[in-house]
Amino acid sequence: MIKIALSVLLALSVASSNETSLKSGNCEVAQEGGITVSFKAYKTPAKIGVGGIFDSVVYTPAVKVAKDASALLVGSSVSIDTASVNSKDKGRDAKLVASFFQVMSTQKITAKILEAKAGQFIVEVTMNGVTKNVPMSFVVEDKKVVASGTIDLFDFSANKALASINQACFEKHAGKTWSDVTIGFTTNLTYPSCK
Repeated sequence: MIKIALSVLLALSVASSNETSLKSGNCEVAQEGGITVSFKAYKTPAKIGVGGIFDSVVYTPAVKVAKDASALLVGSSVSIDTASVNSKDKGRDAKLVASFFQVMSTQKITAKILEAKAGQFIVEVTMNGVTKNVPMSFVVEDKKVVASGTIDLFDFSANKALASINQACFEKHAGKTWSDVTIGFTTNLTYPSCK
């Protein structure tokens, strides 16, 4: 019983020490692998979400190692090939490419993280030739950064593309395709040196 109690105390002590070390900036953080860019668009008057990812994303990190996740990611950027959209439905993906993304002036979406403060990234997003700063809330959990925000397609002058996909999917969307889209990204973290 004493051994069990000592083991529990030791485990709690180590966990507390690691948490303090992370918070006090004694650890360096790096990315492990690439970055996954996701989206969720909405259809029908009931606003049913349809999500997916982009399979072709060119990620350019700003630094290799930093004191925390925010410092690691600020300055990093992505270039997204919209033809690589993957909603786990090939027919739908083909329609998204032909009737939405190809209707826009460019078939690439770019984004760059400009700053981070109070659990929020400010991300410069360029789509359809229009650039906007988009706030994205983020959390760091289980050695992973998870970020999420919302864009309005009208802000990116994508009215024509929205009307096109609404027409192409009129029956399935019950005549309604929403202009707001949830965007997100995730990336894994590693801690190469914790002192």
